Amino acid sequence: MTGTYFVRRVGYGLITLFVVMTFNFIIFRIMPGDPVSLILNPEFSPEVRQLLREMYGLDQPLLTQYFLYLKSLLAFDFGHSFYSRRPVLDELMARLPNTLMLLGTAFALNVVIGVALGIKMAARAGSRLDTGVTGVSLFLNAMPPFFIGLLLLLAFGYYWPIFPVRGTMSVPPPTGQWAILLDRIHHLVLPVTAVTLSGFGSWYLYTRNNVLGALGQDFVLTARAKGLTHREILYRHAFRSVLPPIVTLVFLSLPGVITGAVITETIFSLYGVGRYLIDATLQQDYPVVQGCFYIIALAVIICNFLADLVYGLVDPRIRLR
Repeated sequence: MTGTYFVRRVGYGLITLFVVMTFNFIIFRIMPGDPVSLILNPEFSPEVRQLLREMYGLDQPLLTQYFLYLKSLLAFDFGHSFYSRRPVLDELMARLPNTLMLLGTAFALNVVIGVALGIKMAARAGSRLDTGVTGVSLFLNAMPPFFIGLLLLLAFGYYWPIFPVRGTMSVPPPTGQWAILLDRIHHLVLPVTAVTLSGFGSWYLYTRNNVLGALGQDFVLTARAKGLTHREILYRHAFRSVLPPIVTLVFLSLPGVITGAVITETIFSLYGVGRYLIDATLQQDYPVVQGCFYIIALAVIICNFLADLVYGLVDPRIRLR
C-alpha cells in the first residue's frame, strides 16, 4: 500500500510538472511581439537578425522548439538571457544566496515567533496580553510590506543612520571572513525585520485560532478530567491536533523562500531572485522567466509531496489509505 501510494504521488507530481512546463512554453509563444526585436537595433541587417534567431532556436518549427525546450528544462539548461547574454542558471545561482539569506531567515522567524505566540495566547485567551498581541498582529498583518520597509528605512537609515539603506555588502567590501559575515548581517537586518514584521501576524492568528478551537474539544476535556497538566494538554493534545494544517502551510510557503520578495528586494536594492524575475518579466526576457517559473513549479510540487509524507509523522491518526 505504501509503495503504491508513493508511486501514485510521484506520478501526479510528474503530470503536474509536465502541464506547467507545457503552459509555460505556450504562454510565451502566443504573447505579442518578437523577442529578437526587443534586443536588436532597428538598423541591424536581416542577416544579423536571422543569426540571432538561430542562436536562440527561434528559427525551428514550433514542435521542434517544444521538444528542445522540454529537454533543456529537464537538464536545467535554461538558455541565455536576451539582455545579459549570460546563462540564466548562472544568473539565478548568483542571486539565490541573497534571497535565501533574506527570506530563509525571515521565514524561520515568522514560523517560530508566530506559532509560539499563537500557542501562548490561545492558552491565555481573553487576557489583556492576548488582546494586545492580537491587535498588534492584526495591525502589522494589514500593513503593506513595502510600507513597513519604507518606515524602517526612514527611521533607522535616515533619521538614525544605524543600518545601511541598500545592497548586501559595503563598497568596498571589508577584508576577512568574519568581517564580511558581520557586514552582510548588518545589511540584512532591516529587510529581514521588514519581512518578519509583515509576515508573522498571519502565522500567529492562524495558530491561535486553531489551538483555541482545539482547547474546546471533548478530547481536551477528557484530558483535563484525567488530571494532565496544563502544559501536556496544550502541547501534546491541543497543538498536536492542529499540527497537520500548520505543516501544510510551512511546506506551501517554502517555495516563496526561493522565488524572492520582489518588493522588499526592490526597496532595499538587493541582488536577489525576486527582483531578477520582475525585471525579466518587464523586459520580456523569456528564457529567464521560463527558467524561474520552472523552478517555482518544481519547488511547489516537491514541497507538496514532502508535506504528504510528513503528515503521518505529525499525526498518527492519518493513514495512507
